[in-house]
Amino acid sequence: MLEALILGLMLYAALGLVFAVCFAVFGVARIDPAAVEGTWGFRCLVVPGAAAFWPWLAWRWIKGRSPSEERTAHRAAAGGDA
Repeated sequence: MLEALILGLMLYAALGLVFAVCFAVFGVARIDPAAVEGTWGFRCLVVPGAAAFWPWLAWRWIKGRSPSEERTAHRAAAGGDA
């Protein structure tokens, strides 16, 4: 049973690493428009987090969702949508 758990974690990590490299090169700009002009240093910093959270990021990449905009009373008072 322990061997199966370790094998599963290794598979998760391997898939995560492959996904993270592809995501850092192609996908990060689709999810976060501010990352369009991100440097290679920024993209290298994204890789460990993308490898850890790859199922969630893959789902967002496929859906093409950008970050949600916060809706606060402050923004509404400034003339933005509430």
